[in-house]
Amino acid sequence: MNYFIAELFTLLLMAFALGMDAFSVGLGMGMFQLRPKQIFYIGITIGFFHIWMPLLGIIAGHFLSDTFGTIAQYIGGILLIILGLQMIASIFKKEDKALVKPVGWGLIIFALSVSLDSFSVGLSLGIFGARTAIVLILFGLAATILAWLGLIVGKKVQGLLGIYSEALGGAILLAFGLKLLF
Repeated sequence: MNYFIAELFTLLLMAFALGMDAFSVGLGMGMFQLRPKQIFYIGITIGFFHIWMPLLGIIAGHFLSDTFGTIAQYIGGILLIILGLQMIASIFKKEDKALVKPVGWGLIIFALSVSLDSFSVGLSLGIFGARTAIVLILFGLAATILAWLGLIVGKKVQGLLGIYSEALGGAILLAFGLKLLF
């Protein structure tokens, strides 16, 4: 039972870390003066992609684990470290990104781009044999709720917390990557 609680806590932190990316992007997108219905659909779409992308990663991770064994564990830890460093480094980039409008194909592309990092985390979790159903539920819920929160706060605050939330998520993933390696 204690192992299950420890695993659940770890997965909750990872879900939060991945959801912080959706939160920070939602902060910027909240400036579009979206209607509540649009905010609802954006959050649901992001949550949907945060379920499917880690599922694909977990499936690939199980294959790698079965095929390559211990080497795959190191690869999983390294992927989390790289992803965490990438999220932290992104706060130092001064480039202005053209924001995709959150409707139609723009919403699909937006949700896919926000959830790509969850594929890498799913790959690592698949290598380590995490409980798939729990991972998918937690990742989907965290991404949906944090995206909604980011969109609503962004609408009100106009983007004050974006940089710091992404740095926090990156630091959490970096720490888990280091834990897995050592």
